[in-house]
Amino acid sequence: MEPTEPSHQNTGVLRGAAAEWAALPVAEGLRLLMATRPRIVAVAERWVAESCRAKGIDPGAPAAGEEWLTGPYPLLRYVDALTRTLTAVRDGRDPLRGVRFTARPGGRTAVRVLPFDRADRLLLHGFRAEVWLAPGVDEAGARAGAGRGVRPEGGGVCVVLGAGNINSIAPLDVLHQLYAAGTVVLLKLNPVNDYLAPLLRQVFAPFVARGFVRITTGGAAAGAALVRDPGVTAVHVTGSAATHDAIVFGPGPEGAARKAAGRPVLGKPVTSELGGVGPAVVLPGPWSRADLRYQARHLVAQKLNNNGFNCAAVQVVVLPEHWDARAEFLGELRSALRAAPARVAYYPGAGERRARAVAGRADVELLDSAEVPRTLLPGIAPDADDPAFRTEFFAPVLAVTALPGRTPAEFLDRAVEFCNSALSGTLGANLVAHPRTLRSLGPRFEEAVARLRYGTVGVNCWTAVGYALPRAVWGAYPGHTPADVGSGIGTVHNALLLPGAERTVITGPFRPAPRSVLTGQWALSPVPPWFVDNRTSDGTGRLLLAYTARPSGRGLASVLRSALRG
Repeated sequence: MEPTEPSHQNTGVLRGAAAEWAALPVAEGLRLLMATRPRIVAVAERWVAESCRAKGIDPGAPAAGEEWLTGPYPLLRYVDALTRTLTAVRDGRDPLRGVRFTARPGGRTAVRVLPFDRADRLLLHGFRAEVWLAPGVDEAGARAGAGRGVRPEGGGVCVVLGAGNINSIAPLDVLHQLYAAGTVVLLKLNPVNDYLAPLLRQVFAPFVARGFVRITTGGAAAGAALVRDPGVTAVHVTGSAATHDAIVFGPGPEGAARKAAGRPVLGKPVTSELGGVGPAVVLPGPWSRADLRYQARHLVAQKLNNNGFNCAAVQVVVLPEHWDARAEFLGELRSALRAAPARVAYYPGAGERRARAVAGRADVELLDSAEVPRTLLPGIAPDADDPAFRTEFFAPVLAVTALPGRTPAEFLDRAVEFCNSALSGTLGANLVAHPRTLRSLGPRFEEAVARLRYGTVGVNCWTAVGYALPRAVWGAYPGHTPADVGSGIGTVHNALLLPGAERTVITGPFRPAPRSVLTGQWALSPVPPWFVDNRTSDGTGRLLLAYTARPSGRGLASVLRSALRG
C-alpha cells in the first residue's frame, strides 16, 4: 500500500511544530493527552472488531479477549497513568509520593509500580511489579528525575515504525516519544496493521490538529524514505534485528559489510524493541499434579498468545535434567499445546519460519493439523549451536532443553548462565518456581534475578504482563549498540518517567484462586484472562475496558465475576 500522504508533506508540518511542542507548557500537554481518553473509548469496539477480522478471530470467541487486552485497554491504562504523572508535575507535587522503594542486589534500588492503587490490589491480587533502577540511581535521584522526562531543547521529529502484531504498540510508542523524548511523531504503520490508521487518527486528532502527530501507511520503501528524510531527527522501530540493521547499515551483503566495519548509513539516533529468544526456566520442586497441569497451561499461554506472533513469546523451555517430574511436566505441556483453541496463522511468513525451525531435525512433534501446525521440539541439547537458541521463530513453535543441577540452587545458577550466554536477545525471561523452592533459595534467588541480563524478568508471571503495566519499563536490557543491537536500544512506557531504569521484575501467584488460598498462598487471582484457554477472556476484556473508562464498584464487581468464571 502506498503512503496515505507524501512524506515531505508530513515531515514539513512536523518540523514546523517541533519547537512549539518542546516548549509547550505541561498543562497544555496534559490537556491534549486527556483529550485522547474519550476517543480511545469511542473507537474501542471498532478497534477490536477490525483486529479480529484481520487476524481471523471470531469476534464472539474467547480469543477476542486478546484484542481487548492488547489493544485499546493498555492504551487507555497508559493514558491514565501518564495523566496522573503529568498532573503531579503541573501542580508541583512529587509523582512518586507514596511509592515504595526497596534495596535490591548489586546496589540497585527498586520502585514498586504494582500494585499502585486500590484497583490494582483487587484486579491483580497476588501480583507485584518493580522497576529496578541501574546501580547508582537511588531514591533521591529517582525523585529528582521522575516526571521530568528527557525533553531535548528544540525538540525534533521522530519516525515511529510501528509493529505489525500487537496493535497497541504503535500508539503507545507515539505517546512515549511525545512525552518522554519530547519529539513530535510521524507514525508509519506496519502494512499488517494498516486498518488501524483511521482509528488512530481519531484517537490522536487533537495532536494531529496542532501538527504534533502524523500517521501514514506504506511498505518497506515508504519506511526507508521516511528514515532518510532530512527533516527527521530520530527513529524508533519495533520489529526484528534484521529490520533494524537494514535501516542503520543498509540491506544485503553491503549492509552486512558496513555493520562489520561499524559504518552506518544512517547517522540519526535509533531506538528499538526487537524481540528475541524468550526463555522460561522451570525450577524443580514439590509440585502436585495440579501444579504441573496449571503451569503447563501457563507456558502454553506464553507461547500461543497471538498464535506465537509476539516478541514476548516463550520459545525455549529450560527444564531440570534431574527433576523426577520432568517427563510428566513435558507430557502436560504436550497436552496443553494440543488442547489450546485453534488459531489462524495470519502473520506473513509464518509457514516459512516454521519450516526453517524444523529443517533437518529428527525430533519434531506436530500437535495439530493447522496449515502452520503447533510444533514441539522436545529434546534439544543445551550445548548445541541450535537455531532455536539463536533465531526468534515468531511462529507457534516451542523448544525444550534440559540442564543439570542436583539442587534447585545449582540448576538455577546454570540456567542463568545458559540464558545469558546461549540465547539471543535480552527482552524477557520467565522463571517458574514452587513457593517452597523460593523460600529454600532465600536471597540467592533474588541474586540470580539480578544476574539475568533481561529487560523484564517474570517470576511465576509472564513477562508480557510488564508490557501492559503502564508504569513498568519495557525494552531490552541496557547496553546494546547499533552494531550489536540484540533486543534493542532504549525502553518505552515508563509512565512515571523514571530516570535510570534498568529492568522490570514481576511476580505472580504460583497457583490460581481458590487453590492458592487452600494451599496457603494469599492470592485471590483466578486463571488470568491472557491464558489462551480462558473461557471468559472476551467478556473480561470488554469489562476491563468499560471499568477503566468509567470506574465504579459495580463495574469492578462485574470484572471480578467474569474473571472468576475463566
